[in-house]
Amino acid sequence: MQDPGDCSKGLHDEWLRIWADTTSDHSVYALTPDGHVRSWNPGGVKIYGYRGDEIVGRHCSVFFTAQDRARHLHDDALLAARGDGRHESEGWRVRKDGSVFWASVVTTALFHANGDFIGFAEIVRDVSDKRRTHDAVIESERRFRLLVEGVTDYSIFMLSPDGYVTNWNHGARRIKGYAAEEIIGSHFSRFYTPEDAAAGLPQRGLETAAREGHFESEGRRVRKDGTIFWAHVIIDAIRDETGTLIGFAKITRDVTEKREADELLKQTQAALFQAQKMEAIGKLTGGVAHDFNNVLQVLRGNLELLQNRHRHDGWSMERLASAIDAVDRGGKLASQLLAFGRRQALRPVVVNLAAMVRGMDDLLRRALGETIEVETVVAGGLWNTCVDTHQLENVLLNLAINARDAMPGGGRLTLELANAMLDDRYVRSLSDVPAGQYVMLGITDTGTGMPPDVMERAFDPFFTTKPEGEGTGLGLSTAYGFVKQSGGHIRIYSEVGHGTTVRIYLPRSTGDALEPVVRRISAVMGGRETVLVVEDDLKVQATVIDMLTELGYTVLKADNAEQALAVLGSGVQVDLLFTDVVMPGALRSPEMARRAVQLLPQMKVLFTSGYTQNAIVHGGRLDDGVELLSKPYSREDLARKVRHVLGTEGEPLPASDPSATPPALRVLVVEDDRTSRESVCELLVMLGHQAAGAANATEAEALLASQTFDVLMTDVNLPGLSGIELARQATVQYPHLFVLFASGDNVALPEPAGFRWRALRKPYASAELAAILRGSR
Repeated sequence: MQDPGDCSKGLHDEWLRIWADTTSDHSVYALTPDGHVRSWNPGGVKIYGYRGDEIVGRHCSVFFTAQDRARHLHDDALLAARGDGRHESEGWRVRKDGSVFWASVVTTALFHANGDFIGFAEIVRDVSDKRRTHDAVIESERRFRLLVEGVTDYSIFMLSPDGYVTNWNHGARRIKGYAAEEIIGSHFSRFYTPEDAAAGLPQRGLETAAREGHFESEGRRVRKDGTIFWAHVIIDAIRDETGTLIGFAKITRDVTEKREADELLKQTQAALFQAQKMEAIGKLTGGVAHDFNNVLQVLRGNLELLQNRHRHDGWSMERLASAIDAVDRGGKLASQLLAFGRRQALRPVVVNLAAMVRGMDDLLRRALGETIEVETVVAGGLWNTCVDTHQLENVLLNLAINARDAMPGGGRLTLELANAMLDDRYVRSLSDVPAGQYVMLGITDTGTGMPPDVMERAFDPFFTTKPEGEGTGLGLSTAYGFVKQSGGHIRIYSEVGHGTTVRIYLPRSTGDALEPVVRRISAVMGGRETVLVVEDDLKVQATVIDMLTELGYTVLKADNAEQALAVLGSGVQVDLLFTDVVMPGALRSPEMARRAVQLLPQMKVLFTSGYTQNAIVHGGRLDDGVELLSKPYSREDLARKVRHVLGTEGEPLPASDPSATPPALRVLVVEDDRTSRESVCELLVMLGHQAAGAANATEAEALLASQTFDVLMTDVNLPGLSGIELARQATVQYPHLFVLFASGDNVALPEPAGFRWRALRKPYASAELAAILRGSR
């Protein structure tokens, strides 16, 4: 009878055989004690590619790669299974076609019931997908580690839950200065300033990250060498699958340069806004100043003419003087507006400011009073600068008076002169200040100082902290405009209760400094030259004509540039062209003056204006060779400037004797150009004669028939009947007529002509015309 245990064991073995023969996901096969294949299943065919008749009897080393066979890994696996009863491994295995796959192998030693060793059973599973996933994870971790280690712009490191450093990347070393072995194990609070650490900032960051998962901030941090930098910090909480906090990831970026750049951008934007505001106000003030100065010129000119007429009336003279003083105050206000708007006509020269400042010492002491101590400090080797010294003196005086007002109880005013270098870092936020060498003029007082909001508006025009009526608010704005127009830079440093310093930086000049000019006061002189006044404002024109006439000059007039050229082209000799800079019309005054000098090379040119725009001022400087008399000007200013430009000494006018004045001549002027005709008629009137004009022979004959004339003054080339034929016909009817031919060509008549005549070649001087007319009598 069969043992039931044997039946159970036989059934178990049969099940195993059936499983092995039917499974295809696992290669299940038996090996002899020396490693040869004894059995093969369908899984082996699928995984390895061998049929049973191809592999049974072959050694199991055929499944290993050449490298593993050389290392005898197959023998090692069998020995391990024989010794331990079972051996598990993973590794590369080779298919029949030579391809490899990653295999999970379980090798079990087989023993007979009597204990005899009979071989091995191996179960092989293709786990290549698992291997690829594993490799991908490993590669990803490797790359991530390389990435973190390779980042140098960011400090990336891990913290334990209580804030101790557990790892460290190269970026952390570069930014903070510590090597990994120096910092791992230290608490991260050592990166904070002592003040922030004492205030609990490190712990609050960890607590926030632990509570909310994320913490982000910016603040000051400390490097290994003790230097401070501005850091952007992120702390993220790291938790495991169960949600337990296992540490923190901390990323720190040095944003010092970014913060400085942001601050610089803000400063630049503020400076740009300020520059745009100043430019807009400057344009407005320039236009207003021009019209305002024209009004003031009319007022001043007429007031001075009235003074000359009523000089023996004390009551009138007193009131006229008050009115002129008001005009002067208005002129100063307009001048300050132009200075702020950077539209002054500057005459810069190369100077050494030490001599100028020392020369103002007495003036400053008188202006500031005995309670203010004045100290001047001049550095050795002071550079030269190129500046309008007259305007700089005004600026310095205004700043000194401002300083005096800030020291009502007395104090000390220090004037400092030194060489200065404004480097790229200093001028980064100053778009209109180039880096380079400058001469610094500092004005420091020990007064009340300014709060920040006052300093911010200190250069704004009409802004003042003084009581109403005690200041215009144009002192500092005038200084600002002048310095900017001079290519310099001005800055205020002030603290409430500790005084104020104003520093002016003017560009260095390598030219030779000029010696200071000693001003001499000379008597007001007139002259007998001919002046052509070109002015579009008829009230201003009339006023200046009266002023020049009183000074003894022969004056012609023109309303615009085109009329002026027509007058000059008529042949009239003009000694001085006195023209406004800003006038309507296509032809600008500077171009008109250039053409005028081509017509009369010996003629001088004097410009006048209340606002020069860019016509004769470029780069803030008056063009070379240009003479300018700024409006409003006095009779004395006009007289001295005219004599200066003409370059000759004036002559006192002879006393007038009405009985010695010859009778006026009646002159008929025949000229087809209207402007030339009118200017000649005006010149004749200025010479004391009566004049009438005609455009052609027909108009002349009509006037001769209706009026009595002593002189016929005619151009030779007239439309229709020529001037010579007109003269012949006119002298037949009016034998007493004296004929004066005015022409640009030589005039030749056959002898005898049959009438009295003379020729005057254009251009001619007023004295030549006067002499011929005297001879005509």
